[in-house]
Amino acid sequence: MSWIFFLLFIIFVDYYSYQSIKNISKNRIVKYSYFIVSFLIVFYFFYKYKIHAEGTYKALALGLLISFYSPKLILIILNFSEDFFRLIIASSNKIFKFNKSFELPSRRKFISKLGLGLASLPFFSLNFGMIWGKNNIKVLKYTLFFDDLPSSFDGFQLTQISDIHAGNITSIDNLEHTVKLINSQNSNVIFFTGDLVNNEAKELIPWINTLSKLKSKDGIYSILGNHDYGDYRSWPSVKEKTDNFNTIKQYQEDMGFNLLINDSVYIKRGNQKIAIVGVENWGNGFRKYGDLSKASEKIKSEDFKILLSHDPTHWQKKVVDGIDNYQLTLSGHTHGGQFGIEIPGYIKWSPVSLRYKYWAGIYKEKNRYLNVNRGLGTTAVPGRLGVWPEITVITLKSTNNA
Repeated sequence: MSWIFFLLFIIFVDYYSYQSIKNISKNRIVKYSYFIVSFLIVFYFFYKYKIHAEGTYKALALGLLISFYSPKLILIILNFSEDFFRLIIASSNKIFKFNKSFELPSRRKFISKLGLGLASLPFFSLNFGMIWGKNNIKVLKYTLFFDDLPSSFDGFQLTQISDIHAGNITSIDNLEHTVKLINSQNSNVIFFTGDLVNNEAKELIPWINTLSKLKSKDGIYSILGNHDYGDYRSWPSVKEKTDNFNTIKQYQEDMGFNLLINDSVYIKRGNQKIAIVGVENWGNGFRKYGDLSKASEKIKSEDFKILLSHDPTHWQKKVVDGIDNYQLTLSGHTHGGQFGIEIPGYIKWSPVSLRYKYWAGIYKEKNRYLNVNRGLGTTAVPGRLGVWPEITVITLKSTNNA
């Protein structure tokens, strides 16, 4: 039944927004092209989400639908306003000029042109983001200073990546380029902070060989994100969901990732060491799998600690005010909203900032750092605009050598 209402809504949107085009051009080719393209996009979306629900490219289908229909909503708003204006004019003529008939004036062409001009902005922006923006990877480099960093780790460099969302990858060449760019940073260690897939382990299969090429001197450590548990789709049985989850974990091992599930390890330099702590996903509005106490059982409170926690809400709610000092926390999850405005030193805003206090970049409170990586992949709309995919490179420095 919901699909019937969806299709009725689409028909209404197409017909009503078409009035702007019809008011400017009577060309049949324009008319037929408008409805043919609309039909193909809706059919593709319907096919991916209803007929062939297990297929790939669902994000592309949703992205195309949004990029073609959000502009039409702008046309509907203007057409509704114009029709209300026409109704007022016709009513006034009938009442005050004593017209014999009630006649609506024609739609004004400049309003239709204005609507099409405004609608073109989200149309071209969204498609630009899906074609080019999602591959416009930025390498962001930071140097952070700590009073208690072991001297052997002064200058230690880490690379953080996050939110690959393998089910939305469409190009092996782009992924190969990404892996080479990550490896070229020559960091001591690579951290992956969750959301390897959208839901299913099979999303990874085409990309395992490429992701296996990630290399660093001290290894690759990873954690789970909210999408990695398979919670966002229905499963025929609990066993199938469990098998899927276990396969995701196995694939990480196959790729050379050291998956930390509420666990910790040490990286050593001589007789000095730093602790790497990885928790499962913990965030408001999500199942709270993460257990920081359990993850820290093997380490000491005085250790220098790097915490991997997918959702930055965890840092806000459980880490920054905690008794034990986790000097640096690495998160992802937000994607930086994928769409926003970032001009360093001037403005930094995305709609996702309305939900997350910490949503992109470096934050510091109570001498504890958080980095929220903007992610490499996409979810929902397969595009980015203004908030680009990110590889983070952080160098740890001792304040004693500053």
